[in-house]
Amino acid sequence: MCAGIYGMLHDEITYSICPEYFTRVKFPQFNYLNLQLSPRIFVGEIGFLAAAAVGFIAIWFLARIAVPAWPKKLAIRRITQAASLVLAASFITGSIGCWIGMHYGSSNYGLQDFAWAMGVRDVHNFIIVTYIHYGSYLGGFGGLIASSIILLRLKTRESSNPSHSNRTG
Repeated sequence: MCAGIYGMLHDEITYSICPEYFTRVKFPQFNYLNLQLSPRIFVGEIGFLAAAAVGFIAIWFLARIAVPAWPKKLAIRRITQAASLVLAASFITGSIGCWIGMHYGSSNYGLQDFAWAMGVRDVHNFIIVTYIHYGSYLGGFGGLIASSIILLRLKTRESSNPSHSNRTG
């Protein structure tokens, strides 16, 4: 649910920066979800469902580590903490992507060519939003790897010291 809300807010913000990113890229990708409502609702729907799906996958992987290792309450707390790291990493790298797009995006000629080929008029903001989205994806993936490593190390450390593994939380 948190991932879905994050995705909805993320996409609403990036839609405000460059609606063409959605009309040229996201709307065609997610056309099967279009309920013929306002573009803003469609943007929110795309953001919610895409991020919720990614969040579900991340939670599934984190749960595979935590559930067999700790009692239920502690496992849920550890999964929540790990998921928070994934979310934070996605936000931070999306913000970095925004900064890179604003300062260096105009030198990405491949992305400029792609935007022009798609008929984009606001190429500068299209590139910024592209960097934000890719940065967020990269951060989510990196956050999942980092949080998985943290959980695995914690699990290993606590299994080698049984007095820690019996705690419930």
